[in-house]
Amino acid sequence: MINEDYLANIRPTHRQLEWQKMEMYAFIHFGMNTMTDREWGEGHEDPSLFNPDRVDVDQWMRALVSAGMTGVILTCKHHDGFCLWPSAYTTHTVASSPWREGRGDLVREVSDSAARHGLKFGIYLSPWDMTEQTYGQGQPYNDFYFNQLVELLTHYGPVFSVWLDGACGEGPNGKVQAYDWQRIYDTVRALAPEAVISVCGPDVRWCGNEAGSVRANEWSVVPASLREAERTAENSQKVDDGEFSRQVASADEDLGSREALADYDGPLAWYPAEVNTSTRKGWFHHEAEDTQVRGVDELFSIWLGSVGGNATFLLNVPPNRHGLLADADVEVLAQLGARIADFRSRRIEAEREDDEVVTLRFAANERVSAVVLEEDIARGQRIDEAIICALTEAGEESEIARVHSVGYRRIVTLPSPVEARVLRIAVVASRRGFHLADAYAVRA
Repeated sequence: MINEDYLANIRPTHRQLEWQKMEMYAFIHFGMNTMTDREWGEGHEDPSLFNPDRVDVDQWMRALVSAGMTGVILTCKHHDGFCLWPSAYTTHTVASSPWREGRGDLVREVSDSAARHGLKFGIYLSPWDMTEQTYGQGQPYNDFYFNQLVELLTHYGPVFSVWLDGACGEGPNGKVQAYDWQRIYDTVRALAPEAVISVCGPDVRWCGNEAGSVRANEWSVVPASLREAERTAENSQKVDDGEFSRQVASADEDLGSREALADYDGPLAWYPAEVNTSTRKGWFHHEAEDTQVRGVDELFSIWLGSVGGNATFLLNVPPNRHGLLADADVEVLAQLGARIADFRSRRIEAEREDDEVVTLRFAANERVSAVVLEEDIARGQRIDEAIICALTEAGEESEIARVHSVGYRRIVTLPSPVEARVLRIAVVASRRGFHLADAYAVRA
């Protein structure tokens, strides 16, 4: 049986706390694949193909801000190996392209624009590289990757995330590269100590799919073995078949409940989840998908399930071959921001009484559509089960919801609005007590 004192006192680092507070931020997939209308390139593409004629990164940032996003992660180098900055360690970069007459640096433009618009900046540097000749040679490629990582961490200002993709499509007869993960982690810690290392990294856990699907109960305290990069890579995309982005596996639905850990006697870690998906089926822009951009209802639902389910929401918005976000993406981002702002504006003011049961008293009968619970995760994730009951003015009490995890935030959306004057929240199972940072109701 697991030691409950141990379970209750696993806590996030400062960098993980600051990352969790960001809640929703953007992915920008842009590069050679945008020009060739591909998801995965083949490597060695002619740099002359990269020549977007109307790049406007400020347009990108304005759209992200309109959605209420707090940061942006750029695919500085995707699997094809083409670099969006003039790396000193390869000629397969924007410096060999006609864009900006070979003097362009898209990483610089995005980093600077993000700062101007109040957004944090993150980098995606694909471990898999189809072009670099040292890939598969062990130490030489690890040195190459280290040098490019150092360039990105030292020349472009503060970085909030280093996003390490586990995808690799080399196949059984392809090149096999043993990545030096520890060297990568040590480099990030030395040069960007406040940056989280995500996915194939020890700070932020991939939710396990690219469809935007979320677990019914998401736990941040999980077996430390989940942080093994090789395990994440094994579950990542292997084939560019156009299907992976919408697949949802049912395995590992419960990672950290008391029941899931009952027979576990290994080390635990604070390893919170990030939900990543795209506004469209593809990660890179394809003109054919301009009429298939996800609607605001679907994106808002993903926001509710991720930011409202103890995870963060990383939403990809891909610019087109001209270097602009398509109108459909810009419009839905603004709609999403408005929907989130409206949800937050409907918080019901209440008198809160904390005892063994948390009580919310409204000034008058209210029509409640959701209840929001937030733990003080700086002190751990401790709530195992909570029951929410509504009391009418006539004194009738009824259970309206029951949850089995809370964490940073749990948005409990009710199947239908409930009329109530008082809400009572009873934590009936916890890990050595609990610490609620906030609890409130949302008006229908």
